[in-house]
Amino acid sequence: MNRRAAMLAAGAFGTMAALGGCSAGPRALMAADSQPENYPTVAALRFFAAELSRLTDGRLAVDVYPSEQLGGQSDTLELAQLGGIDFIRINSAPLNVLVPETLVPSLPFLFHSIAHMRAAMDGAPGRAILSGLSRHGLIGLAFYDSGARSIYTVDRAVREPADMAGLKIRVQTSDLFVSMIEAMGGNATPMAYGEVYQGMVQGVIDGAENNFPSYESSRHFEVAPVYSLTRHVMAPEILAMSKHSWDKLSPQDRDAVVQAAAASVPVMRELWDRQVVQSREIVTAAGVKIVDDVDQDAFSQLMHPIWAQYADTPELRRLVEDIRNSGEANG
Repeated sequence: MNRRAAMLAAGAFGTMAALGGCSAGPRALMAADSQPENYPTVAALRFFAAELSRLTDGRLAVDVYPSEQLGGQSDTLELAQLGGIDFIRINSAPLNVLVPETLVPSLPFLFHSIAHMRAAMDGAPGRAILSGLSRHGLIGLAFYDSGARSIYTVDRAVREPADMAGLKIRVQTSDLFVSMIEAMGGNATPMAYGEVYQGMVQGVIDGAENNFPSYESSRHFEVAPVYSLTRHVMAPEILAMSKHSWDKLSPQDRDAVVQAAAASVPVMRELWDRQVVQSREIVTAAGVKIVDDVDQDAFSQLMHPIWAQYADTPELRRLVEDIRNSGEANG
């Protein structure tokens, strides 16, 4: 049995046992996160686990596995679909091919602010996106913040599209992100996250794009000390449950899962906001140049073809409009 199969078997056994389907007795459900132990999403998962235990009088316990202990995000996504992991916290990018609705909150310059993003994801647009996961073996439970992503480079400030010319910018393995960077004027370079630091050291890439906490915790600021506040994407991340596990729960315990997930969201947001401030202070103290006079309107005007390309059905275009008209967008 290979490592992947062994992990799947162990996860499936734990799931059955925790739900009372195995004579070995109750065991904890499994929750996976790729981020390190002290990251806000991991802390939120631990709060979720404690709250779920409280709501079910200890019937449902959850063990949280951070730092890719159960595999990378693509691995844990597949395992959750098969029932080998019960809960996953996942970036929206790996879901884009499976669930077209998840592309929409990743559209560049869709949200005007973090407050706008939160209002939309807490409302009807967010519910529509989460419901799309059920077609693919997952139950969408909640959105966690991933902040505002911006461009950071080895030595060039990015204030307008012309500044992107010739820059090789690392992106996630996502057609949308590739299209976005190319529309902004740069050269998109898909690359594994763990290779980015060395890629910048060796000159393979000229920079990358991410939020302040990831920029700081990855130590990318050491080799790319120019952080330009493009704030081009504010896509949230998703907390989801394996439908295999969900289907084995009683209606009462399903309600408890939903309640615990909802309760973890404000906890995550408070931790996230605090971490953003702390990470910005850390990189500023380390000498990073933060460029805040970015012409966001100029970049935004270049994104209309991207929106048309990826929001390419009436349903997705309606979702875009619902998000643009929601909450803080009008306030």
